[in-house]
Amino acid sequence: MSDVNVRIPAEAHDRLARTASSEGMSLRGYLSHLAETLLTPEERAERAERTRVALREWNGYDPSASEQAALNAELDRRLREAGVR
Repeated sequence: MSDVNVRIPAEAHDRLARTASSEGMSLRGYLSHLAETLLTPEERAERAERTRVALREWNGYDPSASEQAALNAELDRRLREAGVR
């Protein structure tokens, strides 16, 4: 496997390195693990669709696009209120 260089602010590097160290990992290992576990936008959309299908089949829950938008707005509001980015 070939390596690449990524330029990030020193503060971001230091924060990631501290997090990796606290988990007993090298920064390289931590970033590799992170890349393997994060979902791409396409993977998130696919998972969301599978979840919608499962909920519809399980209990008939099938929100419309406008209901989904309202639910997303409410979730965003609550996350902001809780101080989550």
